[in-house]
Amino acid sequence: MQNNYTKIFFLIAYMAFAAVSCWATSESLHMLLPTWPLLFCYVVTIGFFIIASFGTKLIVDSFNPNIYVPKRGIRLVGGLLIVLIFWIVCSLPTNTHTFFYRSVAADVAQDDIATTKGYLGQLVSNTNTENAINKEIAKFDNEIKSKLADLETEIMNEANPGFGPNAKKILDQFAALLDVPSVDPISYKNTSEQERKKLVKDYRKKIFAQAEVKKQNIRASMLAVNTKQFQKEARISSDNLTFVESSLMEDMSRINDINFAHDVDNRLQKAYTTIKTYRQFVIFDSKEDQGRYQAQNMVTKVKRLMSVFDVWKDFFKGMYKGHGFIFWIIISVLVDVAAFIFFDLAFRKSEL
Repeated sequence: MQNNYTKIFFLIAYMAFAAVSCWATSESLHMLLPTWPLLFCYVVTIGFFIIASFGTKLIVDSFNPNIYVPKRGIRLVGGLLIVLIFWIVCSLPTNTHTFFYRSVAADVAQDDIATTKGYLGQLVSNTNTENAINKEIAKFDNEIKSKLADLETEIMNEANPGFGPNAKKILDQFAALLDVPSVDPISYKNTSEQERKKLVKDYRKKIFAQAEVKKQNIRASMLAVNTKQFQKEARISSDNLTFVESSLMEDMSRINDINFAHDVDNRLQKAYTTIKTYRQFVIFDSKEDQGRYQAQNMVTKVKRLMSVFDVWKDFFKGMYKGHGFIFWIIISVLVDVAAFIFFDLAFRKSEL
């Protein structure tokens, strides 16, 4: 009778720890696969966890010399494979993800919203139009000067003096930069140093004249953008973010609601799109921000945090130093290992 009570206690303890683990895994799966009903996530998770528990029991039994176990080697290998697939690949990473998400999600969401509203504010106030034009022209100037240096080096090359095939390729690159069909080559008399210097000077004069036309076109095209339109779009996006920001400030735990988190992400996605569309009028604080808001497939910080795969990739890249990620790995391991120990104790075979 005492033995039965003990087994019942172990079974209850197993179910308690398993419940925590299955909840964490289901939350992570539901964030990753929002179209899946939460019930489906729980069914899959519970099934996987029971299989993982069975795998640990196979391992423990294969090492127990006091009980009869047929084909110990096969059971050991099978148990290891089960644990690898259903625990290390599935349960452990997703549990860590859920625990970590809940510890940092509010801060990440607030940071993402604040940064995005800051860039939207630049569009709303329209303070960067002239700066943006000058920045675009400066970038164009640098590209022209770099190509001119390449052309001069090619023409003045003593090993192959004059205007050869490589110089022709550089002229083709100039045509692309200047948005013209082609840049006609300049005729020259001979390949003497004096004649080559004159040729370089003539090309500089020719390229700079065409570059001035391109600069005027850059200014005209950027000024032609309907500033009232992007101010309106930016203001709407900013107001949408202010709404969820206020809700988050009232209750930080709301970000743990997957539906609310997806709502925040959707509003951020629209704001990201507005910033990308009118990026020439935004001055970014860092290369990282510039890359994120101009990416072909934009992913918000909130969206990235909701993906178990992206969170682990970022962890291995060293992005979560000082955020307690390793602590949550340890907690996940302890919760699952405790459950596996109670499972083995609850279903332990009688010794010979």
